[in-house]
Amino acid sequence: MVKKRKAEKKDDKLKRVYRSTILFNQKEIQAINHYCKKYKINNRSKLMREMIIGSVLKKFDEDYPTLFENTPNLFNQNANG
Repeated sequence: MVKKRKAEKKDDKLKRVYRSTILFNQKEIQAINHYCKKYKINNRSKLMREMIIGSVLKKFDEDYPTLFENTPNLFNQNANG
C-alpha cells in the first residue's frame, strides 16, 4: 500500500493544471497540420508541449553560465516553489 501512495503523490505533482492558449495564423496552422499528417501524429498537445519544453530546456542549457549563479532547480523536488 505504501508504494501506491507514493505513486499517487508523484502523479499529483506531474498533473497538468495550468492552461495556456496559442494562436496561429493560417500558414502556421497549415504547416502544423501538414507535419502532423506526414508524421502520423494524433496528439498535437503532446507534440507542442514536448517541442516547447524541449526548446526551453535547451536554451537554459545553452545559457546556463550567464543566466544562473547556482545550478538551475526547475525540476528539483527539494527546491522551494
